[in-house]
Amino acid sequence: MPELARCLTLFQYVQAVTGGPVARIDQAGSYAVPSLRGDAFAVRPGSIALRIDADGVASAVVARDEGTGSVALHLFDADGRTVHQGRLLSEGDRLLVGLARTVEAGASVAGPSPAPEVPAWENGDQLAQLDAVLADGGVARREAFDRYRGEHRPIDVDVIASVLDHVYSVGLPVGVAVFAPAAMQACGGRVHVTDRTVGGRVFAAIADSSVEIDLAGVRACHLVRSTAAHGPTSALELDDEDGRCVAVITQFGMVGEDVHAAWEHLAASLPDA
Repeated sequence: MPELARCLTLFQYVQAVTGGPVARIDQAGSYAVPSLRGDAFAVRPGSIALRIDADGVASAVVARDEGTGSVALHLFDADGRTVHQGRLLSEGDRLLVGLARTVEAGASVAGPSPAPEVPAWENGDQLAQLDAVLADGGVARREAFDRYRGEHRPIDVDVIASVLDHVYSVGLPVGVAVFAPAAMQACGGRVHVTDRTVGGRVFAAIADSSVEIDLAGVRACHLVRSTAAHGPTSALELDDEDGRCVAVITQFGMVGEDVHAAWEHLAASLPDA
């Protein structure tokens, strides 16, 4: 997996997609070096930020559509679910992937890499919370959330669209992470536009990414505060009907102190469920 993660950075122009029926993120560009669960993590402007649980990725497959000539790299888990997809948008990238050799199922290219130590989420920082979600969708964490030592409370799901509309209207940058089995793709920056459909689907263009959330499929929302670059930082965690966290709206990394203060003021004003 570390070797595969580094290989992703060789592609010059990719349409990277992570998510499922409830939440999805889509960004065109080049990959930053994908991080593995337990490693450091950063969201940088202009780069695709991907984080992977190496234990959850079973295979990587390059698929070519002979009719259209399109080529895509798919990561799958052991159950055959899509972890991540990267459509190769440049001819150079499509030629490059043609040089990759086929590995027989069950074969190992190299010895296993040592698994990094993952901090416990019960008293961990923001990244520890994200990694707990990355491991199993956050199901085990949510079932034992009474052990969490930070602040948390349920939030009315209906406010999510209003939160995105508000940060767009005032120009407040935000970060969004979207989860699929064993993968998380994140973006951060100003919201350029928001939209919603009659059926409850919400769209937001954030920096170089497009985020889509089906609010009809969100069964619960929790506001969780954990330690980040500027101290305790609020995150809105959206769960589907199976109790899996599908998306998180928060602030990542070293944002301005005024941005952090404005986000915390907004989070404190949100009504309980």
